Amino acid sequence: MEKIFNNTENAFILKSDAELNRAHFLFKMIGNPSLVKVGTSLTNFALKLHLPVEGLIRKTVFDHFCGGINEQDCLKVVDKMYAKGVSSVLDYSVEGKEEEEQFDAALEMTLRTIDFSKASQAIPFAVFKPTGLGRIDLYEKVGAKLTLNSSEQSEWNRVVARFEKVCQYAFDKDVTILIDGEETWMQDAADQLVERMMELYNKEKALIFNTLQMYRWDRLDYLKSLHERAKLKGYHIGMKLVRGAYMEKEAKRAAEKGYKNPICSSKQATDDNFNAAVSYMMEHIESMAIFAGTHNEDSSYLVMKLMIEKGLSKDDKRVWFGQLYGMSDNISYNLAAAGYNVAKYLPFGPVRDVMPYLIRRAQENTSVAGQTGRELSLIIAERNRRKLK
Repeated sequence: MEKIFNNTENAFILKSDAELNRAHFLFKMIGNPSLVKVGTSLTNFALKLHLPVEGLIRKTVFDHFCGGINEQDCLKVVDKMYAKGVSSVLDYSVEGKEEEEQFDAALEMTLRTIDFSKASQAIPFAVFKPTGLGRIDLYEKVGAKLTLNSSEQSEWNRVVARFEKVCQYAFDKDVTILIDGEETWMQDAADQLVERMMELYNKEKALIFNTLQMYRWDRLDYLKSLHERAKLKGYHIGMKLVRGAYMEKEAKRAAEKGYKNPICSSKQATDDNFNAAVSYMMEHIESMAIFAGTHNEDSSYLVMKLMIEKGLSKDDKRVWFGQLYGMSDNISYNLAAAGYNVAKYLPFGPVRDVMPYLIRRAQENTSVAGQTGRELSLIIAERNRRKLK
């Protein structure tokens, strides 16, 4: 198969020289774990003291990894990317909320993004995090099948009602919704809820998507068992496949509580697990739809190869590639130029509220071997190409 991901002209076609230089600076910083640690501490300290640092954050790391402070603010970025064939997934990236009013606000924001998606071909998906609609401790208790007291049961009923409202609204608007994966200790309850939503709303096609974090060694078995239930009950499976986002937190908690680490034993085992899930879903594509959320070139080539083998067109709506905004543009824009379905996750929200997301992005890039180096090498290659023009 032709290798397409080294074309840096396509990859950075939307970046000015100044934006390319900013990206170079950011990834150089992110590549240094000590700087990430110090920078994270200083940023949190400054925000707690309400020091005037939000403008600086906005001009640097925020604008590189986020689309804007609200959904309207994102539209300029959405339109620019779509002009090059790259769609957007508006991702309200406010994390760590604990109050009912905040969950209701997240619900209303999700409904608004569904409206945005319905109104724009450039935004083919809406998305939400389960913990955006309810407390993580409550998910954990439900997933562990512990008895809820009356107050907790009422609270859980409200979480279920929020899920139902979002999914019914997405169904009525015919908008596909991606439901993110989170920490293992809350995921069982979320899986049960999403599975119920799939059964209700995926009768004709995959409209409701769950997320499998394939750095978990149990996820392929879960996918296969879900498939058996879906066949019996007659619904389609929608699944976003990612490698995962909470590796260090998962390993630390497993060690502290004395249970088996839910994460694969090695990067290679994770890659193999991800690719096996891709292969399984493509084998059963007649009853599934896949959103391959990956920054890995080999996995992207695998999806392309399997599409050819299955005789699928490049723009088959059951197969999407996805990357995060600000990362792996060499994959996103080269796939789009070749005619594939591609969407960038476009985080947004108030600068202060999005900081936990941005800090997690920096920490993940630091811990994933080769990711930052790959970004830097491509940026340098494009800078050199432009100098020679």
